[in-house]
Amino acid sequence: QVHLVESGGGLVQPGGSLSLSCAASGMTTNIYDYNVGWYRQAPGKQRELVATLSSGNRVNYADSVKGRFAIDRDNAEKTLSLKMNNLRPEDTAAYYCFTNQPWDGVDSWGQGTQVTVSS
Repeated sequence: QVHLVESGGGLVQPGGSLSLSCAASGMTTNIYDYNVGWYRQAPGKQRELVATLSSGNRVNYADSVKGRFAIDRDNAEKTLSLKMNNLRPEDTAAYYCFTNQPWDGVDSWGQGTQVTVSS
């Protein structure tokens, strides 16, 4: 199973930027064969999708982050990234990366990294 470790979270002021990274290990093939993405969960709320990038290179963003966030992946480094610009207080949440193996449906999740947007 794929092991995922997120990094890059922290405290940022409204309007600021952060880049999250997710390091993957244990992949049996290159990262482009996986569906990958980011979810987030704010206190007292359900986990919600932020962005996904399919094995077919289709990108999907939550309406609330379109135009502000960008998802990408790097096969050489086996990393998944989420660049976040113009952050808002409502973006405050724990952010989780995930991978899905389309050939058997197995999902893997990271442990999460906290993003806090506050002045």
